[in-house]
Amino acid sequence: MNAVLKPITPQLVKMERDLREKQVSQDISALLGKPAPYTIDSGDVLSVVVWDHPELSSSATTAAGIPAGTGSDASTSATTAPPAGFIVDHEGMIQFPYAGPIKVAGLTQDQARNLLTSKLSKYLRQPKVTLRVQSYRSKRVYVDGEVKNPGLQAINDIPMTLVEAINRAGGVLPTGDQSQVVVNRNGVNYHVNLPQLVQRGVNPGSIILANGDVVRVRSRDESKVFVSGEVVSPRALPMYNGRLTLNEALGESGGINPTSGDGSQIYVIRKNGTDQVVYQLDGRSPGALAMAEGFELSPKDVVYVAATPLANWHRAISLILPGALSSAVGAVGPAR
Repeated sequence: MNAVLKPITPQLVKMERDLREKQVSQDISALLGKPAPYTIDSGDVLSVVVWDHPELSSSATTAAGIPAGTGSDASTSATTAPPAGFIVDHEGMIQFPYAGPIKVAGLTQDQARNLLTSKLSKYLRQPKVTLRVQSYRSKRVYVDGEVKNPGLQAINDIPMTLVEAINRAGGVLPTGDQSQVVVNRNGVNYHVNLPQLVQRGVNPGSIILANGDVVRVRSRDESKVFVSGEVVSPRALPMYNGRLTLNEALGESGGINPTSGDGSQIYVIRKNGTDQVVYQLDGRSPGALAMAEGFELSPKDVVYVAATPLANWHRAISLILPGALSSAVGAVGPAR
């Protein structure tokens, strides 16, 4: 594996920033769209009222001629029957008195009402019909990962956007990474960076979810930066919605160890394909703090601070002659 050494300079920081802005992210155009009216499908329960004809309303009869509420959601209590309604069968049909079998799957509420009105007009004089979806059971999405309430979310007359689905699930937890949201549709994973979309002027509300989509909010722990060497507290640091600068990484690790750290040898090791790129920052140079703040890290980067020559010499002597250095220091110390 080859390693390329690059000094961190203002020019390099600017070049890296421009490269990140121009970096082509995954095409998510398949997820973008405009909200459309809800369309009825198999499993939905319809409420139908024919004015001046209460015997035809959903409270009086059901599609299969069975007691209202049979075949309702499993979550419904066995002792509490749901409101009466016409259940759309697996073929997308309902059976309505006089009108007979009507295919309503794929229709909006208004279209289904107009169709039913047209059918009933052959038997009733100027029928007035009210039709609405009483229970939305045909379309669902699943929200998983770092959200407060993961689980199934039913698609109803309110457009199911990505933001709506996450909000219904209680929002993203503090451990969640909003730059790492994955939408799985028909076996294809789409990676969505919410802060980046907002920065580029794309409304996350324009991402419309479809029946069967799976949304996963990944954990910040999946994108970490490792800080080691001569810092006060070596540790693995999670990124903040896909962002962490070199200055922030050093600061959260307590800074460079004042007794053993060499501020002129701050390294960032980054894997680039089969090669490695090693960036070096001279922390003692003018403007080093500004360069460290402008240098953004990537997931799995390793930040390493080298030891001073004196610290290396001390450790070498301690390994060769354990206790010899401390004994020598004690021997030349002031007599008591």
